[in-house]
Formats: sequence, C-alpha cells, structure tokens
Amino acid sequence: MRKLLFAHALLPEGWRRKVLVTLDATGRISAVEPDATGGECQHAIALPGLPNLHSHAFQRGMAGLTEQAGANEDSFWTWRELMYRFLGRLTPEDVEALATLAYAEMLEAGFTRVGEFHYLHHDAEGRPYANPAELAERIAAAAQGTGIHLTLLPSFYAHGEAGGGAPLPAQRRFLNDRDGFARLLEASRAAIAPLPGAVLGAAPHSLRAATFAEIRDVAAMLAPGEPLHIHAAEQLREVEACRAILGAPPLQALLDHVGLDARWCLIHATHGTEAELTAVAKAGAVVGLCPVTEANLGDGIFPAPTYRAAGGRYGVGTDSNVLIGAAEELRTLEYGQRLALRTRNALAPRGASTGRALWDAALAGGTQALAAGPAGITPGAWADLVLLDPTHPALAAREGDRWLDALVFATRTSPIREVWVRGRRVVEDGRHPLRAAAEARVSAVLGRILAA
Repeated sequence: MRKLLFAHALLPEGWRRKVLVTLDATGRISAVEPDATGGECQHAIALPGLPNLHSHAFQRGMAGLTEQAGANEDSFWTWRELMYRFLGRLTPEDVEALATLAYAEMLEAGFTRVGEFHYLHHDAEGRPYANPAELAERIAAAAQGTGIHLTLLPSFYAHGEAGGGAPLPAQRRFLNDRDGFARLLEASRAAIAPLPGAVLGAAPHSLRAATFAEIRDVAAMLAPGEPLHIHAAEQLREVEACRAILGAPPLQALLDHVGLDARWCLIHATHGTEAELTAVAKAGAVVGLCPVTEANLGDGIFPAPTYRAAGGRYGVGTDSNVLIGAAEELRTLEYGQRLALRTRNALAPRGASTGRALWDAALAGGTQALAAGPAGITPGAWADLVLLDPTHPALAAREGDRWLDALVFATRTSPIREVWVRGRRVVEDGRHPLRAAAEARVSAVLGRILAA
C-alpha cells in the first residue's frame, strides 16, 4: 500500500483539497480521502490522465511531409497516397521506433492510455509474417517501454470500397480474410498479455474495407465488453459512396445493419446528420473526435453541440499524430465549434468552465471507448495522474476549473510537471526519460526512408 497526499485533486465530484490517495500493489486506487488531516502535501495539483482513443502510431513519422500543395486540389485522398508510399518502406523495427516516440510524447502531453487502431500487419509485399502479430508485438513493446496503458485494436481490412470492392495494391500490408484476422486477433491477445492493464479490442477499418457481414463476424470474435472501433463519415466522398452503394450514409448503415451499443466507438463521424447522431447517442456509443488531424486533412467540423444536446458521449484522439497534445485536441475541438457557429464557449453548459467540460467529456468518453474504466481519481481506477506545476505563469493566481481553462487555452509551454501510470512516475519535470533516445532512433529511420 502507498499513500499520496495532494494539495488539490480533481475527483469525480469536483475539486477537493488535501486529498489522500491510497494505491494497492498493482497501481490501482483503493481509497480516496478528501480533506485529510495531518501530513504534508507531497504534490500540488492532480488531474486524471486522459485516454487517447485513436492513434495510428506509425504516421508520427509523416508529420509535416504532406504540406506542399499538389498540382490539383489536395484532400484526404491525396494525403492517403503519400501515406501508402511511406508505410511501404517501414520495417518492424521502424514501427517500434515511431510508436515509442509517439507514446513518449503522448505521456508528456497528458495522455495516459492510447487506443492503437492498428492496421499495418504484413511485410512490404503484403506477405504475412511468420508471427502474425509481429507488428502488434512492436506496438506492445513501445507501450511497455514508455509505460503508457494500451488498448490494442487490430484492424480488419479486406476491401477497397463499400460493398466489397477489390482492394488497391497499396493496401496489401493491411489485408486479411476472416480466418487470417482470427489468427491475428489471438496472436495480438498473447502479445499484450504481459502488459498490466492492457485491453484488446478490434477495429473493422471502415465500410470501405469491411462488409456488414464481416463487421458482425469480427464483433463475434471478441469477448463481451471488449471494444469495437470503426472509421465512419469522415469524408463527404465516403458518405456519398456509401449512399450510392449501400443505400444509406455510413452512420445510418451501421445503425441499420450492424447495430451499435456501448462497445462501439465511431471515429470522426464528421458528416453525421442530426437524426443519425441522436440515434448514436441513444445507442450509447462513443464518437471519437480527432480535431487536429481532422483540421489538418480538411475533413470538416463535427456538429458537437447537436450531439452533446442529444446526450452523446465523445472522446479525443491524435489519429495521424501530426501534433500530439491533449490540450491541443481539446482546444481545436472548441475553436472549430466557435468558428462554425460564431459563438464562444460552445461545448460548456451555461455558467460552467469550458476547460473542465472538455476534460470531463474526453475522460468519460475515452474511458468507455477503450474499456478502461472506472474513470478518474476514484477507487478501482488505475492511478493514472497528471500533475500540474503550480508555479507555471499560466496557472498563477488561479484555482480549480481555472487551472483547466489555462491548461487548455492559455499555455505555450506545458504546465504538466509529472505524469504517472499505475502509480508509477513516467514523466518527470515535463520530459519522458526515453524521449532523447526515441528522437535519435526516429531521426535515423526518417533519414533512411526519405533518402530512398
């Protein structure tokens, strides 16, 4: 048993002073006592760490490589062509190096669990490795080395267009049939077994890559409660193709033919209608928003106030990892709504703190989507904590929710001093101990790939 005393901590019921947190031997919280008497506070300001519900770790190496205008109009689809060329050169060692850097940066930024939507499975020619979970093991090694909690979501990918269209040659590293995916899923379960707190789920990639029957088959391969994620309604071209081929836009097609419940996380859902999003909220599913990537790709703006008014849950993810930060994702989400609606404080209840509303929503939605509950600084939860520096200028003369407003909206340099996962410090003085070595490895990887 370990006992930690915080001057201030954000609990599920709100901010409390002199909070004594007791941890068991596994790193879970066994007791929380506000207004504790006696003892000297060891730490100043504690927040629950956020889940990052959607990551493609290897894309960290592409950051900044797609910002040159092409001869024709640029879009997600032109970005995808460069992504295909980039991943064609990656070795298993490269995947581990890129994931290690991405995960170290996530921890520094306040994310304590990552949902890795893992669709890179085979070698550069599309041949399965002797170990079908070769690349999943690399992701697990990066999570274990950095200390971040992992929800691994192996992706099922069989087609290139809605309705079962033939895949593209550039997609060969992703592809599996049902039997191959079942083998991959079980090998992935073994790969994460040594990681404390790791969770396995599955991710039918999208309605472009999997048929309704295949999505139902993938869902049946999981145990009850294991999470399911899918890309949906990210691009207008995708929406129109689903409407033309499947007879309905993506969200409605999933509602009608797959059935959604609390296990499901719909990544992006950018172009959902009010009726679709109301039905998603009623089903208890989570929408996974990735505002920095969605802005970078020009996807559009998710109608968050409409969804929130329907009682919908959402979380945030870093997706392409072009820029990694919990505050950046929350700030971009709110600012997108302000620009679209020409208003302020769009995602907070009247009279409430926007920073607090965003943090609470991302914590609850992300925890559900990654099957990582319970959420927050509460008995039974993992001791996944973000500790703020009370001497940081952005936090000066503030308290409570104002700290969160400053963290999300008013910092250029991060006020995050320490990050703990399972009660173990993994970031100290704002920096992960593997950061320098990870940067050196990635520099070597990119030097080889980009020179080719």
